[in-house]
Amino acid sequence: MDLTSNNTALGLLTDLYELTMLQAYWHEGMNDTATFSLFYREMPAQRNVILACGQEYAARLVSQLHFPSRQVNRLKALELFEDGFLQWLQDFRFSGDIHCLPEGTPVFPQEPLLEITAPLMEAQLLESLLMNVVHLETVLASKALRMVLAADGRPVVDFGMRRMHGSDAALRGVRAYRAAGLAGTSNVLGGLQHGLPLRGTMAHSYIQAHDSEMAALRTYARLYPGTTLLVDTYDSRAGVEKVIRLVRDEGLDVGAIRLDSGDLSQQAKDARRQLDAAGLQPIRILVSGGLDEYRIAGLLADGAPIDGFGVGTSMGASSDAPTLDLAYKLTDYADHPRLKNSPGKQLYPGRKQVWRQTDGQGHYQQDRITAREEPADGEPLLQPVIRDGEPCRDAPDLSITRDNVARHLEKLPNVLLSLDPAQSGYPVAFSERLHTLRETVLRELEG
Repeated sequence: MDLTSNNTALGLLTDLYELTMLQAYWHEGMNDTATFSLFYREMPAQRNVILACGQEYAARLVSQLHFPSRQVNRLKALELFEDGFLQWLQDFRFSGDIHCLPEGTPVFPQEPLLEITAPLMEAQLLESLLMNVVHLETVLASKALRMVLAADGRPVVDFGMRRMHGSDAALRGVRAYRAAGLAGTSNVLGGLQHGLPLRGTMAHSYIQAHDSEMAALRTYARLYPGTTLLVDTYDSRAGVEKVIRLVRDEGLDVGAIRLDSGDLSQQAKDARRQLDAAGLQPIRILVSGGLDEYRIAGLLADGAPIDGFGVGTSMGASSDAPTLDLAYKLTDYADHPRLKNSPGKQLYPGRKQVWRQTDGQGHYQQDRITAREEPADGEPLLQPVIRDGEPCRDAPDLSITRDNVARHLEKLPNVLLSLDPAQSGYPVAFSERLHTLRETVLRELEG
């Protein structure tokens, strides 16, 4: 079950050092206003674009976060925390502001997916939870987007639950898949919870359990008019012939066949010829079995007459790029800009805004990261979602998120929509004011 759905233990989904740092802040009386920024440092080698997903959902979780007495008592048993600090946890309610990119927004290195401004202890407490929620959904949405692009308008269905990394990932992954444009999922709970159509066929075991393949296919087609029948348990040509007989001779309604192994391109071509020769052009051909975006693109490039794809493990585990170098960093505290200057992990201080700029034809040209109140040309992407601890806009609607993705894709440079790495990435620039602020803070630290 999804831990983030109405679970009173959610506050404990954190790293121990977050709580020990909080107690140290509490001891020192350090709780002035702070700003933290959530971003990723580098584009994964196999990606041209990352699709931000989960940040508005995570922000709303923050507004509901609390520590019931039972959970506080579990922490007390660790004998690490003083009663006064535990009482602070029990009284905790988020009181700050959160700005987010709209869900489904393409995001590039160094650009904040969200920024939190709140008392230091409140903002620090949220680091691990926010990173977990946003990382999972962003990684899965970004991988799913590649499947959608490779399929070139043909539907892609999620078949990946069984090999995903736990039930939480399988359930929240469906949310990311719907945002990215998938057509359906086999995951019943995920589909019902997140409004993605449920799709599925049958397993080979159903055919194997029957003494006759024909009897198995007949029973299934009678039970589920318009269904998809799996035809390659024994021999795909023979399986297709059985489907033809069921439709042509017995009048059963079959919507599609599914191929799941072997040379999918050749089998699809053979099956299409068989179906067309029998006058069954409306029956579609779906394929599954070890697919990823490269295999999908290869099948279509080979002219395989495939009408849809079921994708499992490679999407559910984002097998080629399973992690994102996500970071949650302090950029302002007590009205003083803060930064980090570690090699390879340099940070620009201050609260920020991201402006997406277009050319004369309305295509995205570059992004500009500025100070929060600094004016610039383009569309400001970071929008207030939580104000004074309460949501200040409606919860993200996944149908709107899907539309947001489609709108952005139409405006992105075509090279970024390729499966192959682009020779040069999308340009992102920091404003002169941020450069100057960074240099000023560094000089102050050196002095």
